[in-house]
Amino acid sequence: MNRLFVWAGLLAVGLVAEARAADWPQFLGPTRDAHSPETGLLRSFPKKGPAVLWEKEVGEGYSGPVVAGGRLILFHRVGDEDVVECLDAATGKRHWKFSYETSYRDKLGKGDGPRSTPLIAGKRVWTLAADGRLHCLDLAEGNKLWMRALHEDYRVPQSFFGVSTSPILEGDNIVLNVGGRGGIVALNKETGKEVWKATGDPASNSSPVAATLGGKRTLVFLTRTGLVLLDPATGTVRQRKRWRASYDASVNAATQVVVGDEVFLSACYETGGTVLRVGKDDLKSLWENDESLSTHFSTAVHHDGFLYGFHGRQEEGTQFRCVDWKTGKVRWSKDGFGCGSILVADGLLLVLSEGGELVLVEPTPSGYREKARAEVLTGPVRAQPALSGGRLYSRDGKKLICWNLTTAKRP
Repeated sequence: MNRLFVWAGLLAVGLVAEARAADWPQFLGPTRDAHSPETGLLRSFPKKGPAVLWEKEVGEGYSGPVVAGGRLILFHRVGDEDVVECLDAATGKRHWKFSYETSYRDKLGKGDGPRSTPLIAGKRVWTLAADGRLHCLDLAEGNKLWMRALHEDYRVPQSFFGVSTSPILEGDNIVLNVGGRGGIVALNKETGKEVWKATGDPASNSSPVAATLGGKRTLVFLTRTGLVLLDPATGTVRQRKRWRASYDASVNAATQVVVGDEVFLSACYETGGTVLRVGKDDLKSLWENDESLSTHFSTAVHHDGFLYGFHGRQEEGTQFRCVDWKTGKVRWSKDGFGCGSILVADGLLLVLSEGGELVLVEPTPSGYREKARAEVLTGPVRAQPALSGGRLYSRDGKKLICWNLTTAKRP
């Protein structure tokens, strides 16, 4: 009988671990590096693309979907309302809807919908609007638990493209680069009250990550000014490096990539990219230039010692590249993608181009090897996709689509 209970317990733990591994609860996925633990995925698909399981009309915005516990959160703008919807991830049927009025207008005409990807953790979901309003909602029913008007609270001037950063949960705090009189701010996840603030750096369009660097848990930010490494508990700045363009008409938008004790960051705009090794008291540059991989707003991914990403300014045309992590040497380049999003899953790169093409690419430094390609959305596609339970979710300006990417048969 004891053995039976032990095996039942192990099975329960395994099922919970599997369910968690299948979630995509935040920007760039479960480990915030665009890597997925999914296996058993398609190695190819027809010219029309993978099978569509469901689709839904959506409003304006570039906020990516997130999935946890079989629920999908969609954040978009419909008319003069920001709308948060909770959908069944398998069917697309709505569980609940939460909305509020918005008057946000992008001063450069680049769209008035939300850009920030929501965050799900436990029984809560957080959304950050283009106008700086941060909401905490109950995941089960969509009830508002608290809201902070961050741009008012910290007197933040409007940026070029509205708030684009996606918040991170570290410990009991929601942490984000607010800018204004806040800089980097940590808020209690349950109440929204300020726990600490640091730097005073202006806000960027990049999103933070958390990692263990030099044996210490560290928050890694690319602010408008540059790289900042902080103690998550206190906000104490451990190290920093200025990394931004020399002129104001620019953004820091791509999210930094952390591998071991090393960090890749890029600012584009004749500034380029660099890989830095984080020491106890210093930052050592392994390489830095504007020729290897200068990512604009698309985040690169790391796989087996190589970076894969989009080199160049989005509006001037980019190249999809493979670059040696340690040296910055370009191993291959491929035209024809524009910018886009890249996920690593089941030994493949899942590339969704800005033009709406879904491409399967074998990640190898020996040359560009394409496995499948299909036009599945209408550009511009700038929201990060999500992969969960063998389903790929992504949106363009009119619809959110769920595709079947698993080789297993579905009921």
